[in-house]
Amino acid sequence: MAHTDTMEKLVAELRTVMPFKKTTAKGDVVLIAAEDPHMLLYAMVTDIVRDANKRDEWWNISLTLLTVPLQKAVWTLRTEQMTGREIFTMGGKERFFQALDLSEGSSPGEQPPDDSSPPPSKALLRRVK
Repeated sequence: MAHTDTMEKLVAELRTVMPFKKTTAKGDVVLIAAEDPHMLLYAMVTDIVRDANKRDEWWNISLTLLTVPLQKAVWTLRTEQMTGREIFTMGGKERFFQALDLSEGSSPGEQPPDDSSPPPSKALLRRVK
C-alpha cells in the first residue's frame, strides 16, 4: 500500500524525538498520528484481546484517548500496525500508532542519526511554548 511522503516523513521525524518501544502492552501510552485531520495525540492502552473473528492475527486494542474530555475507543489492528512497523489507513486516512518507552533513561530514536544525511529542509514538528 502506497503512503504519502508526508506521513512517512512525519513518522521518521517522530522516531528521532520520541522514545518508542518495539512492543505494545496493556498500560502503555501510545502516540497516534493522523493524516486527516492532521493530529498527534496520546492514548493509554487499557486492554488487548485477540480478535477471534479474523483468521489472521488481529487485535482489539481498547484505548483511553488522553483528550479533554477523556474518550474511549477500540481499534482493531494487526501486530505490525500496533507496534509502529506499518503505517495504515482508517476510513481511507493514514494513521501511525506506537507505544512510548517512558522508563527512566529511555532516549528518543531507534538508531543514532546518520550524520551523512542532510538536515530536513522543513521541519514537520515544531515546538509550541
